[in-house]
Amino acid sequence: MRHLKRGLAQDARVEHNRTVRDTVEGILADIEARGDDAVRELSIRFDRWDRDSYRLTDAEIQACIDQLNPQDLRDIEFAQTQVRNFAQIQRASMTDVEVETLPGVVLGHRNIPLNAAGCYVPGGKYPLLASAHMSVITAKVAGVKRVATCAPPFNGAPAPAIVAAQAMAGADEIYCLGGIQAVAAIGLGTQSIAPVDILVGPGNAFVAEAKRQLFGRVGIDLFAGPTETLVIADEIGADGELCATDLLGQAEHGPDSPAILLTTSEKLARDTMAEIDRLLTILPTADHARKAWETYGEVIVADSDEEMLQIADEIASEHVQVMTRDPDYFLANMTNYGALFLGPRTNVAYGDKVIGTNHTLPTKKAARYTGGLWVGKFLKTCTYQRVTSDAASAMIGEYCSRLCALEGFAGHGEQANVRVRRYGGRNVPYAGRAEPVVEPA
Repeated sequence: MRHLKRGLAQDARVEHNRTVRDTVEGILADIEARGDDAVRELSIRFDRWDRDSYRLTDAEIQACIDQLNPQDLRDIEFAQTQVRNFAQIQRASMTDVEVETLPGVVLGHRNIPLNAAGCYVPGGKYPLLASAHMSVITAKVAGVKRVATCAPPFNGAPAPAIVAAQAMAGADEIYCLGGIQAVAAIGLGTQSIAPVDILVGPGNAFVAEAKRQLFGRVGIDLFAGPTETLVIADEIGADGELCATDLLGQAEHGPDSPAILLTTSEKLARDTMAEIDRLLTILPTADHARKAWETYGEVIVADSDEEMLQIADEIASEHVQVMTRDPDYFLANMTNYGALFLGPRTNVAYGDKVIGTNHTLPTKKAARYTGGLWVGKFLKTCTYQRVTSDAASAMIGEYCSRLCALEGFAGHGEQANVRVRRYGGRNVPYAGRAEPVVEPA
């Protein structure tokens, strides 16, 4: 493995994370103590946005929809149809079960929707309306009764495309509120906003840290960081232009977005770097993409597909674009990734915007232990059990009693013993007694 280009050292990233953590901790404490007053002050301070209620009225929502032309609305509807369709397929794969595992012993589980979800839609730098599809539709397909959304103002007003997407997706409450104050308001609740059960959706470093610190008080979809992309390529599957375009297409998310090329071809690596230099002279978002590439971009040359596979699993990237002679090799063998994009005909932008899979994905190596947002995140798989015969209760009770004795749990053991006596007619001692006790006939 050879690095032709390296990104920022890890210790510098840790120091930045510490600053973000301390800032968020103080703001969350302020909002918890003062509620709406603190939210308003923060909105004025960070977004220069003030109003009596941050929840948009039906008339305001319709006004935003009316600002979009018919083609815009058809495009949003097309994207939402794809997201809804795939979410429905995922939901259908999760079935309730009930089975008699032993005579008289019935076990089962139910997939129960959460009651309230809070969906954050980024919109400070770009109006990322796609995040409304990914979160609101997925929650609604799962059966969540109340879905509240937050997105910051864009150019001093609610972003029309985001508001339209939220409404078309089925949001029950739409708030024009951004940043830490938005996440805290719907996560903790204020005098005017009821709290939710789970917080989902991407955001900047401060939004991600706020979700992390609120985890436990509410659920979250995953621990998220800046957008990451890894392009795995060889000379058969791609060329420099494709690789450079796919790297910069994700680097434009922000100046801290890692973009990595992993290849077995040094020629492809150098062609890609030259193409990146060329594209950065013409790309309208070059300012963001250049900072990300210069600070976090990497180019790695490996000796074989097997070595690329090992490196890719160590990186555990959010997005992995595979353009090699055999993309299915990576599909069959990779274990750590947020989403795979196989072959040159697809790309990360398809997944981000329209193809139907969810774009809220694990970053910062979280792909080692979790996948991305999906319909299952809004469901609780809760078990139940039923014993339907006296004989089954007594039989299970005898095993349970002996196992509780091994652990020293006398009270647990007595829960079993009383049923062995009552339903099995067997004379077993009360827990903690040395001698058997005979119950009256």
